This record gives sequence, C-alpha cells and structure tokens, in this order.
Amino acid sequence: VQLQASGGGLVQAGGSLRLSCATSGRTFSNYAMTWFRRAPGKAREFVAAINWSGSSTYYASSMKGRLTISRDNAKNTLYLQMNSLKPEDTARYYCAASATVGFLTSTQRVEYWGQGTQVTVSS
Repeated sequence: VQLQASGGGLVQAGGSLRLSCATSGRTFSNYAMTWFRRAPGKAREFVAAINWSGSSTYYASSMKGRLTISRDNAKNTLYLQMNSLKPEDTARYYCAASATVGFLTSTQRVEYWGQGTQVTVSS
C-alpha cells in the first residue's frame, strides 16, 4: 500500500486543519488506518485510529474531543479533522496502515507508512 498524506500547513492557535491520506496499491478496506505524529525531539505517538469499515474510532486522550478520524473506502482515502489546534499540536503527522483486526495503535504493528505532512500551530 502506498500512502500519501497532505493537508498540513501553518495555522494559528484555535484554528482547524483537515489532513488527508490517499492510498493506492492494495484494497484500502482491508486495512485498519491510523494517524501518528512526531513533534521535534519527541518519539512518534499515536493520535487517532479507525477500523477497516469506519464504524469504530479511537483517539489519544490528549486530543480527544478535538479530532475526527474518518475514511472513505470508495475513494481509498483517510481523513483527520483537527479543531481547536494548540501550539503543542505542532508535529509531522503520519498516516499508517495495517491489516489488523481492530485498531492500529502501536508503531510496531504498522505495515505501511506515509511520508507525513507538517502541521505548525502558531500562538
């Protein structure tokens, strides 16, 4: 599976962004999908996950309530709507895929990574 993330940018605190992850190469609906992020000087961390059908989602507690992860299996695309952004949300955001049952929450279980898209939130 090839993953291409987009939609990042520079936004002021309190603003919103919608990230997209376009996929190709394999049957998208076979994969659980996840967004991770890596802030400067920090390890990559889990942000949000969605199961293969889109019927279930799971969020990191630090960002819960400000995020909506979704997928369109007909368009082979994953999304992340981020609202009320904070400067501490500044990071490179990566989409990831795994043919796993349930949620993909661990980097160790990732089978495919996208290249990431930079999100910068100014104060």
